[in-house]
Amino acid sequence: MLDTMRGHTEAYRRNGFVAGLPVFSKDQVADLRQQIEALEKNHAQGAGGHGLDQFFRVNGHVVIPMLAEAARTPAILDAVEAVLGPNLLAWSVELFIKEPRSTKTVSWHQDITYWGMGETDDEVTAWIALSDVSEQAGCMRFIPGSHKGGLADHEDTFDENNLLSRGQSIAGIDEDKAVSGPLKPGEMSLHHGRCFHASGPNQSDDRRIGLAIRYVTPDVRDHAPGQDWAMPVRGETRAGGWDCIAGPRALFHPADLALYDRILKGQSATLAAGAEQNVDLYSTGGNT
Repeated sequence: MLDTMRGHTEAYRRNGFVAGLPVFSKDQVADLRQQIEALEKNHAQGAGGHGLDQFFRVNGHVVIPMLAEAARTPAILDAVEAVLGPNLLAWSVELFIKEPRSTKTVSWHQDITYWGMGETDDEVTAWIALSDVSEQAGCMRFIPGSHKGGLADHEDTFDENNLLSRGQSIAGIDEDKAVSGPLKPGEMSLHHGRCFHASGPNQSDDRRIGLAIRYVTPDVRDHAPGQDWAMPVRGETRAGGWDCIAGPRALFHPADLALYDRILKGQSATLAAGAEQNVDLYSTGGNT
């Protein structure tokens, strides 16, 4: 196990990503998918004035216990700790669902461009497949080593076929250097927020379901302005610029819905900074 951890950490530091890490069993994947699809069936209208898609795409761990629990999964945290160290917070937990035969794509981008965290190394995205995320299904593609530079210029296209919030895109990518990261159900990839990545349409006959958990360390707020919200999941969180949240009381609890709205208001202002058009946090349908 130690050798495996060391190997994936070295690959992550070298390439900016690593894929194929097993974290959920077949039964766990089936249970998570069943819970997600039960939410879609029984709570399609959402709650608190927000549709269910909004909660799936933005900070679902604030109001959906299943997503908060997933962020505390020991196998995931062990892999993330090997990269970031022992003190971890979950900044965001999101579901990315592309329906079968979807035509939507995601352009080449860096995650942290509009997150208000600067060019930090103290974050990582854990992306867990809850279905077969093959190349046909539109798995992520990465440019190895691209995380070693700074933040690249992004053009805001607001393209209706681009699932990113601003349709942001990096020009001039050499597609020949791209490496695919297909995942079997229950497998995980980790990628750095500066790593160039994109994904294509889901041309398979099954839904493409991914769980993305954005982990940070307490040190992120040491070099970023203002306050932000996150859920401690391992180690300790020193005093600083984090408003720490405990996770939901129950599904769509009124107090948690009120907290959700406060967080949404604060983070939306950061995301929209400098945009020439209105920015929704985020477009529905998946962004990676």
